[in-house]
Amino acid sequence: MQLETRIKLLYLVPLPILILSLFVGPSNAVSASDILNWLGRCFFDFTSASEPNPALIKSIVMDVRLPRILLTFMVGGALASSGNTLQAIFRNPLVSPYILGLSSGAAFGAALSMATAWLPVQPAAFIFGLLAVGLSYFLARTGKSVSIVSMVLAGIIVNGIFTALLTVVQFLSDPFKLQTIVHWTMGNLHNASWTKFNSAIIPISLGAVGMFLARWRMNVLSLGDDETRAVGLNPEKEKLIMLVPATLAASGSVAVAGVISMVGLVIPHMVRMMIGPDNTRNIPACFAFGGSFLLVVDNFSRTLAAFEIPVGIFTMLIGGPFFIYLMRRTHIGWEA
Repeated sequence: MQLETRIKLLYLVPLPILILSLFVGPSNAVSASDILNWLGRCFFDFTSASEPNPALIKSIVMDVRLPRILLTFMVGGALASSGNTLQAIFRNPLVSPYILGLSSGAAFGAALSMATAWLPVQPAAFIFGLLAVGLSYFLARTGKSVSIVSMVLAGIIVNGIFTALLTVVQFLSDPFKLQTIVHWTMGNLHNASWTKFNSAIIPISLGAVGMFLARWRMNVLSLGDDETRAVGLNPEKEKLIMLVPATLAASGSVAVAGVISMVGLVIPHMVRMMIGPDNTRNIPACFAFGGSFLLVVDNFSRTLAAFEIPVGIFTMLIGGPFFIYLMRRTHIGWEA
């Protein structure tokens, strides 16, 4: 398959998945044919005698499923594009919002906000997410270089610190808030609503636009610091500038959906395998494919059993084996 065809397919794949997801859900009150008839009546003035309750169908589609579908797509796209950005600017295939500690830092900030109400959730997630990434980077930096092993080890340390702080918040919270925080840290979208969608769309959109506008600079940074200076750019300044939109998008996702691991690590690798390493194409492709991937996984999580399984469990079960395969295929080790 030609490269241009693969790129077009990546950009088009979200549309059928978004539409089909409207028909997926655990509710037995309405069937897929009832929803299809209702959609036909809304858009094509098609009426059907078998349509049981238009008001009920409208409520399920517009108030329950549609906000969850759109929020899930945004979260998956934000995590995938953030992961691609971090891997590009640090020239590290192992970097992701989860491994760098961004997710745990944002999770701690959001949980602290939930437990104390002294700071809004979104700003708290962004501040502590940015702090976690900054700590990982500066701990791993030796002179003017940052090695892959040092970055991963620093990220593990920072991730552990903020995970411990998150545990402290859980330990000190009252039982009602504790239950909310625990479910949220598993990576959950069962409380998706238009309110959550509206709170997440601004930081995620700003972050996505920022990464999209800076995508050509990522190609320069991925060549190395010396090459970046040769074209008149300050690599340290560029990295710090691009950290802001990547952190904004990822922390906005964590604030509304909890910690969903592996999406920011695995999806950029999948996209590069399909269309190559050019970040001018990969950033929008990662957003489209990451959103579609998380939406498909979420559809399984809410229909596979009688009760809803947190989507973060599925992403780890799927992403973990793929990452092991990736390590074996590329021979990632201490020599990296």
